[in-house]
Amino acid sequence: MSLKISGTIKEVPKEVESPASSLEDITRTATKTERVLYPISAIVGQEKMLRALILNTINPSIGGVLIRGQKGTAKSTAVRGLSEILPEIEVVGGCKFNCDPADPEKFCWECLDKKKRGTQRIQKRMMRVVDLPVGATEDRVVGSLDIEKAVRQGVQAFDPGILANANRGILYVDEINLLDDFVVDALLDAAAMGVNTVEREGVSVSHPANFIIVGSMNPEEGELRPQLLDRIALQVEVSGIYDVEQRIEIIERRNQFNDDPKKFIYDFGPEQEKLRMKILKGMQVLPRVATTRENLRTIAEICIAFNVDGHRADIMIERAARTNAAYEGRERITNDDIIEAAEMVLPHRMRKKPFEEEEFSVDQLRAVVEGNV
Repeated sequence: MSLKISGTIKEVPKEVESPASSLEDITRTATKTERVLYPISAIVGQEKMLRALILNTINPSIGGVLIRGQKGTAKSTAVRGLSEILPEIEVVGGCKFNCDPADPEKFCWECLDKKKRGTQRIQKRMMRVVDLPVGATEDRVVGSLDIEKAVRQGVQAFDPGILANANRGILYVDEINLLDDFVVDALLDAAAMGVNTVEREGVSVSHPANFIIVGSMNPEEGELRPQLLDRIALQVEVSGIYDVEQRIEIIERRNQFNDDPKKFIYDFGPEQEKLRMKILKGMQVLPRVATTRENLRTIAEICIAFNVDGHRADIMIERAARTNAAYEGRERITNDDIIEAAEMVLPHRMRKKPFEEEEFSVDQLRAVVEGNV
């Protein structure tokens, strides 16, 4: 028994909705998830981290982001708060795999049955941010298959795991560097194929597993397995802010949120909506962004100058640069877009020499780009 399905994340809106205009509208928009989350627009500083997250939401094909940094630098706050400004997606009602009603060719077995019986219904909901706990068991991650039930009930014997829930959403792994090897292998397979396959004693069940992987880690607790590190497109470093006024602002905002979360969310409603609108417009502009051959030449020469292995870096820089241009409302890539992307793609891909630490130089990056103007 084998049912193999694939899918893609492609929630590109046709029209931009108008901003929320009242306390009730803004509060409803900001609290659609079960938890009351700190608004992402209220985070002080950490612009590079926020940019990397937003680019991935606009264009999931970029391939995820790894956030490295000290504890208490808003890594988890940013990732979970991201869900509040994402557009809603359409799903088949009650589907365990979040099937897209507009793409019936990739329906799971339950949705195919609903379509056949005419009981399929469409629901709208926020794109999910699904947590993958470091200590999760294999069955919890990939799903479990009861062989005895499979003989009698077929695919109904499959109990979906975290990868099923994360399909067409964001998979967040805090302390990703501490994952067990079996989880890393499952993530690598799903990321490469867009499908999660569970096999037990000759019985195989497959389901779509397209997700944006977002990992965070404290480098002091160990490094990430190289195979997974190379699969994650972007990497950003976050650290504590050393500007006195900004640190004061962080304390004040956090106290305000703790004292009255609803009022705090309302106060930042316009900023949340402004950011959400910009993301929506970026999704609309992205298909029209042009990459010239000169852009590609610049990207290739950057990767050669920084001595990166393979060609994955070239591809990821182009995707991220194109998405950055769309986010800024432009239909052509500029050198600034390429620099912005390269700063997040290159540092963890530079080839190291024995006993040497890799060093990334923004000045060198700009020199290479300026030489191609």
